Amino acid sequence: MMSKVWFVTGSSRGLGRNFVEAALAKGDKVAATARNSKSLAELVTTYGDAILPLDLDVTDRDGVFATVKHAKEHFGRLDVVVNNAGYGLLGAVEELTEQQLRDQLETNLFGAVWVVQAALPQLRDNGSGHIIQISSVGGVAAFPLASAYHAAKWALEGLSESLAQEVAGFGIKVTVVEPGSYATEGAAGGVHAEINPLYADMREAFAAYAQSLQPADPAAAGRALVELVDSANPPLRVFFGSQGNQVISQVYADRLQTWADWQDFSAKADGHTAAV
Repeated sequence: MMSKVWFVTGSSRGLGRNFVEAALAKGDKVAATARNSKSLAELVTTYGDAILPLDLDVTDRDGVFATVKHAKEHFGRLDVVVNNAGYGLLGAVEELTEQQLRDQLETNLFGAVWVVQAALPQLRDNGSGHIIQISSVGGVAAFPLASAYHAAKWALEGLSESLAQEVAGFGIKVTVVEPGSYATEGAAGGVHAEINPLYADMREAFAAYAQSLQPADPAAAGRALVELVDSANPPLRVFFGSQGNQVISQVYADRLQTWADWQDFSAKADGHTAAV
């Protein structure tokens, strides 16, 4: 199988780092971006010219376009684009500042949009390509104290589903990857809103739930992503880790049951009168 050229954002640590390492280990080439590309020096030592480290803040739209152009000119083509850059913002809706919410959306949503817009002409010229949108189990389910993160990931999910339909005719595939809990450096990090004591009990319960999870191996996620992009017919959505199926099966069952229970009421909102 011919080697591929990857463009990966958020490569300095966590899942992004493992995605880059897995692609390089397979023999592919990677344009790996990070806010500080010096964090990738060890990979350059190991893999040499197969990796192109690039400084990038995905919230800088002009910077994104210039960096994607540089990567394409350096390697001659792009085959796989991985929108991985992002972070978690934790806090109740009432606790969030306007700037915190805007910053979350700028990175986790708009950053991905700018990368897609910059890369699409390159992929379209190829007549092929694969866009990987790193979402989360939190992109299809919601938990308390993570509303801003969910807002960004749910938006990314909807955008990506539309995108997949728009670009299929150009031979471009889109997959939304929905990881569960992974044992990465940033798993317990992120940005925290200023705490309102009224949510203390909820925060304690959420922390206990998070600690009860068994984090998956990020290296396994890297290997899985390489297998995914090499598959002939990749899915639009796929969970990484077993947590997704465990959580979402019940979430969707509950949604379907609620819609079914309320379907007669919903029909009233049509405004249609029954035939006499």
